[in-house]
Amino acid sequence: MDFDTLCIHGSKEKYDTTGAVSVPIFQSATFAHPGVGESTGFDYSRQQNPTREHLEKTIAKLEGGLDAIAFSTGMAAIGTVMELFRPGDHFIASDDLYGGSYRLFHEISMKNGLTFDFVNTSDLSLIESCIQPNTKAVFIETPTNPMMQVTDIEAVARLTKKNNLVLIVDNTFLTPYFQQPIKLGADIVIHSGTKYLGGHNDTLAGFAVVNDQETSDRLRFIYKTTGACLSPFDSWLLIRGIKTLAIRMDKQQENAEKIANWMNTQKKIKAVHYVGLSSHPDYAISKRQGSGFGAMISFEVDSEKTAKEILERVTLIQYAESLGGVETLITYPMLQTHGDIPKEDLDAKGINECLLRLSVGIESAQDLINELSRVLEGE
Repeated sequence: MDFDTLCIHGSKEKYDTTGAVSVPIFQSATFAHPGVGESTGFDYSRQQNPTREHLEKTIAKLEGGLDAIAFSTGMAAIGTVMELFRPGDHFIASDDLYGGSYRLFHEISMKNGLTFDFVNTSDLSLIESCIQPNTKAVFIETPTNPMMQVTDIEAVARLTKKNNLVLIVDNTFLTPYFQQPIKLGADIVIHSGTKYLGGHNDTLAGFAVVNDQETSDRLRFIYKTTGACLSPFDSWLLIRGIKTLAIRMDKQQENAEKIANWMNTQKKIKAVHYVGLSSHPDYAISKRQGSGFGAMISFEVDSEKTAKEILERVTLIQYAESLGGVETLITYPMLQTHGDIPKEDLDAKGINECLLRLSVGIESAQDLINELSRVLEGE
């Protein structure tokens, strides 16, 4: 079945007899037992709910995994995955990470006894040089947030399998429509479902997709114990959002390519970080391991003054902290998504007062270009 069709129909399992075209919202916390020691397959919604199960089965199919687990947020998904590990375990992670992941690893995971090396995972030799006897996993974002570095998933997977390590890939930016890390050798795939999968900036969600039964069983045990499950109504919103995932991603990418190319002609824009540009250093890897480049652009302007003028003058484009929705959003990483990262670390990565991040939506590309042109020219 084609990806587009899977987005629409998802799991084939039916949970009611009415013929409802839309998956019902089973807004129930608990389910009655037919008899002693008997179950309908659903007992308590913290453990499982029919609406959430339909969503999870859909995500698992889209990612090509054995199982998908739906969480209340993307950070809840990462936090639960980290519970697979024990004090003393060592991680290697991308050094250009979403600020929430950085915060979790530094403030929670390290407190719990995990240790980390943060490196540019685009360089396989750097990953290899950090492997220790107690190394258990490699955690990568690709493309990274916000500098758009790309890691060769297949090459890292060969390295992790050789060393018996778990490879965890945050696939939020590209979604399974453009990139399927499990097929490239990843063990666990993470998503902030809030972003492209939901697609409408109206709910929070997260996913962990796994490819073996043992990891699935362990995560589901942790999940029902700690309780960071996705509600029935939010599960339904994600089901609805995913129906248009393919057509949204195509339109957003088309817009992003036009905008990125236009940005390259602007005097006040000094650098454009978009993996779909042939000038991007990781363009060849992106083209090889994915079917598209996504719709995230980071760009550097000539001064802090220009950056702030853009943020304060946009109207069609909204100055807001998120990404992946149908509306185009612009973000100031150093103050928003990465505001908790020490300045010296930000400076080392190029995340400074001149860097802006654009999540391109599905509006008219020309309208978006006109808006950016207007604010750059000070009108």
